[in-house]
Amino acid sequence: MLSGIKVVEICGIGPGPFCAMHLADLGADVIAVERADQGAGRTNLINRGKRSVAADLKSVEGRELVLRLIEDADILIEGMRPGVMERLGLGPDDCRARNPRLVFGRMTGWGQHGPMAQAAGHDNNYIALSGALYHNGGGSEPPSTAITLLGDIGGGALYLAVGLLAGVLNARQTGQGTVVDAAILDGSAHMMQLMLSTRNAGFFGNGFQRGNNLHDSSHFYSTYRCADGEFITLGSIEPQFYGLLLDKLGLKDDSRFARQWDDKHWSEMHSHFVELFNTRTRAQWCELLEYTDVCFAPVLNPGEAALHPHNVARQVYFERDDMLQTVAAPRFDDKVVVPGPIPAFGEHTEQVQAALSDSAASVWR
Repeated sequence: MLSGIKVVEICGIGPGPFCAMHLADLGADVIAVERADQGAGRTNLINRGKRSVAADLKSVEGRELVLRLIEDADILIEGMRPGVMERLGLGPDDCRARNPRLVFGRMTGWGQHGPMAQAAGHDNNYIALSGALYHNGGGSEPPSTAITLLGDIGGGALYLAVGLLAGVLNARQTGQGTVVDAAILDGSAHMMQLMLSTRNAGFFGNGFQRGNNLHDSSHFYSTYRCADGEFITLGSIEPQFYGLLLDKLGLKDDSRFARQWDDKHWSEMHSHFVELFNTRTRAQWCELLEYTDVCFAPVLNPGEAALHPHNVARQVYFERDDMLQTVAAPRFDDKVVVPGPIPAFGEHTEQVQAALSDSAASVWR
């Protein structure tokens, strides 16, 4: 779907490379400029579908390589601290002097300005400050983070991707590029808008205190440990789904569970469910509840998820070179796209340099 979109990635860590991979998965031509001092001998799944070029950006040659590449590119992606690209002579003004249409994507945790902009940080720090971490986990335990998913990917890489594609559309209409300031702080805060709207529905009581909301306290929207130490999840919010859950669990005539939204008794009912779900294995609960409207799913690790019949039917996972990977998402016209191979470090350096030195050749596919 993104065939013809040309992307130059200044390689870093985390969300920037993931965003570039996502664009490559969807058909964009991505040239990843990797630090020459990183060396070979590693396999980076996030580089799949890209071409790899090694360069020293502190050198005149490395800087000129990037400027030549962006002359006919649509997008540049970088994840340096604010001001670093400018000091390298590769900031937005430098690049857009060569290509006014260029969309300059900046991926950071804190954003390009503000008191925290120059401070180091990681995924969990950004989502902590945005408020997105607060309600993760039960009310009696410290908040827990789903590693990289909520911050780096959800609040970072995917917001950058949307911003870049919006910028490309605008550039094609106006002939002018733009600078996309994608901060994990901003994105993870924006992701809470749906959650914030549930406050009006009473899911958070009178405030945002942990342990005072549907996810922390209710018995019908929770995660439970099974007899074998594995876990299952329930999300039986709607009355018809809740009624089916009680029927399946043999609790339809138990008066304690008749008033679903009586939160004064949630603790007692949750405790009962804890004991109940600990009486059978995960597989046994799957046999009873899976594929029904109870709103149920087992908690699977990635290896197990790859083998689940639903994921197998949709071909969500695949293996290449003994490495488990996921196919591109989303899908278009119900077609499953298996992404391109993972390049060796600097594999395409000579090819790209040769194309740049030949005025009759194009570096882009």
